[in-house]
Amino acid sequence: MKKGIYIVFEGIVGSGKTTQSKMLVERLQRELPKREVVWTREPGGSEIAGAIRKIVQATEFEEEMQAVCEAYLYAAARAQSLRAIVRPVIKRGGIVVADRSYLTSVAFQGSGRGMGNELVFKINEVAIDGTNPNLVFFINVDPATSLKRTRDIKGDKFEAMQVDFFKKALKGYDFAAKKLKKSWRKIDGSKEIEQVHEQIYKEVLKLV
Repeated sequence: MKKGIYIVFEGIVGSGKTTQSKMLVERLQRELPKREVVWTREPGGSEIAGAIRKIVQATEFEEEMQAVCEAYLYAAARAQSLRAIVRPVIKRGGIVVADRSYLTSVAFQGSGRGMGNELVFKINEVAIDGTNPNLVFFINVDPATSLKRTRDIKGDKFEAMQVDFFKKALKGYDFAAKKLKKSWRKIDGSKEIEQVHEQIYKEVLKLV
């Protein structure tokens, strides 16, 4: 049995990571028909994780949700989806492609919301329990450009954030890149969609 593979797509809103992650899954399913290939997202992927996603991202409260509360809710959703979705597929030798991971929390809560990157890493230690991606594709796009693209403001409160927040978040991604040097791949998201996809697919072929 082939070894399972866990691939993660990261980036600020409007970077094109969701499009690229789904394109990769479709191609892998087409070209590797005998291999289990699953797309998932964070937060979400399972019933419980999806319910947490709705609470933390798409529910309006009269009180402000604190950054530390966000971080723990995301970690809780992550703990569930990794154990319910990601790990079983990997154990069976399949390929999991995920739209976001704990690295988003490092960027958004750690840098964007000012909690500190090391603290967010610490909060997620138990949640991920050593389940780190084999490949991380960070789709790099200038915040001013990405925020002009289509956004789901009603479905994700972070998509309503302004440029300054995402400039801070990028510093969190720089921090994460140093932590995951071997698996990190920085991709220029300003290129044509197909160009970006081909660059990503070449990297994935080295693993499959």
